[in-house]
Amino acid sequence: MSLLLAPWIRLALLVVLLAAAGVGVWWYEPQRLLSQGWAPGLPPGLGVLLFAAGYGLCTAAFVPRPLLNLGAGAVLGAQWGLLAAVAGTVLGAGISFGLGRVMGQQALRPLLRGRWLRAADGQLSRHGFRSVLAVRIFPGVPFAVANYCAAVSRCGWLPFLLATAIGTVPNTAAYVVAGGTASSPTSPAFLLSLGFLTVSGLLAGVVGWRKRHRVTGAPDAGPAPVAVEATPVVGAGSHGP
Repeated sequence: MSLLLAPWIRLALLVVLLAAAGVGVWWYEPQRLLSQGWAPGLPPGLGVLLFAAGYGLCTAAFVPRPLLNLGAGAVLGAQWGLLAAVAGTVLGAGISFGLGRVMGQQALRPLLRGRWLRAADGQLSRHGFRSVLAVRIFPGVPFAVANYCAAVSRCGWLPFLLATAIGTVPNTAAYVVAGGTASSPTSPAFLLSLGFLTVSGLLAGVVGWRKRHRVTGAPDAGPAPVAVEATPVVGAGSHGP
């Protein structure tokens, strides 16, 4: 029993589980089931709950969130689709965070030796809410990568989930609105959502470039110069006592 609880055994099980989830997504394509519509007469509240549950499981299995967000808008409309997508996002993030925290943290923390890894771990550990919120608001870091990086760090559950719920709303809303109005690509709502996604992507690149020094840290200083004490030299013309 103690062998099964060893950190490296749990990490290996996590890798196998994630690989199986990835293969299952590739084989069955569950994201297509979310966009085939619901049975007639299904209450909106129940539809939101079912969609959020499926969304969370698909997200934890590496289904791209933009596809799920578009499906949420197409199936449920903008209002209910946004609610289901945000709830599913938090659920999927919580599943990934929990798996990474329980099965991978103890094995991976001793490997945090590189400058980038130490800096990212320090930011997430000391400023969990602020760091996760920034990652969620500005796209660029893959959703699953951010989840497992936060899980390996000492970021708490509440800051992680709260920052995820708040930070994913803008881009999620843009994708949901785009999915809900995809049948009218010239409508103002579709064009505004598309423009927002484009601008947010550009801003994310600019912010990431300008703030990169906070992650990489200051360059390492070279070895301190060794002070050499000068030894007086007795000149040829000096006279001894």
